[in-house]
Amino acid sequence: MSLSRRTLLVAAAGSALAACAPTTSAAPPVPTVSPPVPTATAEVPAPAAPTPEVPAPAPAPAAPEAPAAAAPVPAAPVPAAAPVAVPTREVVAARYADAAPAAWGLDVPGVVTALPRAVTATALTFDACGGPGGSGYDAALVDTLRAHGVPATLFLNARWIDANPATFEDLAADPLFEIGNHGTTHRPLSVTGRSAYGIAGTRDPGEVHDEIAGNLAKLTSLLGHPPAFFRSGTAHYDDVATRIAADLGQRIAGFGTNADGGATLPATQVHRELLDSDPGAIVIAHMNHPAAGTARGLATALPALLASGRTFTRLSDAFH
Repeated sequence: MSLSRRTLLVAAAGSALAACAPTTSAAPPVPTVSPPVPTATAEVPAPAAPTPEVPAPAPAPAAPEAPAAAAPVPAAPVPAAAPVAVPTREVVAARYADAAPAAWGLDVPGVVTALPRAVTATALTFDACGGPGGSGYDAALVDTLRAHGVPATLFLNARWIDANPATFEDLAADPLFEIGNHGTTHRPLSVTGRSAYGIAGTRDPGEVHDEIAGNLAKLTSLLGHPPAFFRSGTAHYDDVATRIAADLGQRIAGFGTNADGGATLPATQVHRELLDSDPGAIVIAHMNHPAAGTARGLATALPALLASGRTFTRLSDAFH
């Protein structure tokens, strides 16, 4: 999609990516980060190595009088996984205390907006934002992906996970889907308090840390491993915030195609945006507004895309 067309899409949608938060012209008070982030260095466990298979023991040769039972072979020890250190809030605040951002918006240094050049698949990504902007679940959308065997990356906010624990477990257990970090309270990432679509951004490096690390800790505990990708509320960042995300081990996923305008577009337009997406594109849409046109537009567009030979990928599979 050309830059001018993408800019037009965001402008035409009005509150585009703000559909996941209250629509107000004034920035709301900065919410308290929940859950609190520990001040000591947090250790995020890496996935445990699989236990190597141990061959079954061979039976001992029979003694003249009676067969002797073979002693059981003990399982080989599993090497301990090395923990991944995540900088504390204090470390991040000190490291970036004097850093001044030079860029702000949807596409700044540190944000990935397309798949690697060699990848011809398309990455469908769906945000679930939670809180006052919507903790619903678009089951029809997920059913469509499953019916066609189409993989996707699902960016889940901490508040949405808290509101949908059983659904989270179901999605996390499905190998079609990769779970991404959509922040703790769904805020734009800024070190100077910049806002997007009337939503107040984080005000300093410490708050950037909280917004990323709160849900990072939650997802790491639930999944057994840290999510690889992060997307902020509204998908807005400054270039200092993206450096903090990298320090926390999070790769930021932007987008090249806005398929549902923050869950505001009708099904016919969602259909058209999906058909117009390019191979190698990262597509953004929403899965927390079941009454929106997103699921219906996806249901009519996917068969046509698949029939044309289009393939789809999770983000981590494209960037492995």
